[in-house]
Amino acid sequence: MGHLVGKDVYRQVGRKLDGLTARAPWNDTLHRIVKELFSEDEADLFVRMPYSLAPFARIAGVTGIEEAKLRRLLDGMGDKGLVVDFVLGDTTWYMPSPLFVGLFEFTMMRTGPDVDSALMARLFSEYLEDGAPFAANSEGGKRVFIERVVPHEEAIGDHVEVLDYEKASWILDGAERFALGVCSCRHEKEHVGTRGCDGPLDVCSSFGIAADYLIRHDLAREVPKEEMRDNFARSRERGLVFCADNTQAGVTFVCQCCGCCCNVLRAVSRLGYTNILTTSSFIARSDSEACTGCGKCAKACPIEAIEMVADGGGPTPRAKKPRVDEAVCLGCGVCALKCASRAMRLKSRPQRVLHPETTFQRVILQCLERGTLQNQLFDDPGSRTQGAMRAILGAFLRLPPVKRALMSDALRSRFLAAMEAGVRAQGKGELLEA
Repeated sequence: MGHLVGKDVYRQVGRKLDGLTARAPWNDTLHRIVKELFSEDEADLFVRMPYSLAPFARIAGVTGIEEAKLRRLLDGMGDKGLVVDFVLGDTTWYMPSPLFVGLFEFTMMRTGPDVDSALMARLFSEYLEDGAPFAANSEGGKRVFIERVVPHEEAIGDHVEVLDYEKASWILDGAERFALGVCSCRHEKEHVGTRGCDGPLDVCSSFGIAADYLIRHDLAREVPKEEMRDNFARSRERGLVFCADNTQAGVTFVCQCCGCCCNVLRAVSRLGYTNILTTSSFIARSDSEACTGCGKCAKACPIEAIEMVADGGGPTPRAKKPRVDEAVCLGCGVCALKCASRAMRLKSRPQRVLHPETTFQRVILQCLERGTLQNQLFDDPGSRTQGAMRAILGAFLRLPPVKRALMSDALRSRFLAAMEAGVRAQGKGELLEA
C-alpha cells in the first residue's frame, strides 16, 4: 500500500466521506462499517482519489497506482458500491461513493455471498439510531437535499397546476433504461427484526446512467418499461411514498417508501428531523364539508402528520375531522389516495420549494450548504496547493452572510451559471448533462 502506512487508513476514509455530498459524523460504529466494507488497498485508493467525478487517467495520475492494479481495484469497488462509475459517451467517470445515497444503499442492495448483510444491517441501524447523520445533513436551515417527494398525481386537486418533473409518470416515460433492486431500508429492517410491513423488497427503481451502473455491477436487475410501470402502480396501491432524486431533469432513482422501514421517513416521524428531505410543491388540505370523519387519511399518513380532532360543529360531540400539521406534511398524497369522499386533496404550497434543475446544480448547492463545496472545486486530496485553496475557500464559504447570499433567489442562478461555465472551460461539459 505504501501511501498511508503508519496511519489509520479507515479514519482517513471517514474524513473523506464527511467531505463528500452528505456529511458523515465519525464514531466507533462508522469505523466498524468502513473496516467491514474496505480492504486496506481499497481504503487507500478511496482516500487518495479525487473528491469529484474523474476519468481513469486522472485517477491514475493523482494516486500513482499502477494501471492494471488501479483498474482491478476500481472494478471491485464498483461491485461493492464503494465507487460509482458512470459511462458518458466514450469516457467512464469514477467518484467515491458518499454515505447517502451510496455506501448504505449499495451495501444493503447487495445479496450475494460476499457480503454479511445481517452484520451490515446491525451496524447501519446502530449508526442511524441516535440521528446524528440526519442532524448533520438537515440542521441549520438547509434547503437542498438528496431526495424530493414526488406527489401521487391522482391525489392532486382539480385545477392545480402540475409541472412535468413533479409527475412520476413523466419521470418513467422520459427514461430509456430501467433497473429494479432491493430496497435497502426494508432489507436492513428485515435483518434487525424491526420491519413492520410486508411490502415488497424488489422495488428500488433506477433510471438512465444510475440503472446502467447498478446493472453492470449486479446491484440491480434490468427490467422493461412496462414492468417498471407495474411496479409504480403496485406501490401506489400500497400507499407508498415516491421519493426521487432531487432534480428536475435526469432523475436517476425513485424510492418507494413506507413509514415503518424508510430511514428518512422515520427520521421525520420518530426523530423530528422534519426537513431531512425536500417536500413536493403541494400540501394536504381537507374539505371539511365533504369530509366524513372516517380517519383513513390519518391512518395512511406515513409520517403521522394528520391528527383526528374533535369537530365542534359536527352532528355529535364525538365527530372528528383531520388536522394536517403543515410544518411536517410531505405533500406525498398518500392520505388523499385513501379518501373515498375526495375531501382530502393536495393543494399548491404557498411558499416556493427549491428543486434544482440538474444533478450538477443539486450537488453544488448541497455541498455549499454542508460546507464541502471546496472539495468539489479543488478535488485532489494529495495536492498541497489544492489543500491550501480548499482551506481558504472553505473558510470563506462558511461565513454565514456568504452562504446566505449564494443561496438566495437573487444570486443563486448567477452563482450556478458561473460554476457551469467553469466546468465547460475545463472540457468537462458532458458532466453537466449527467
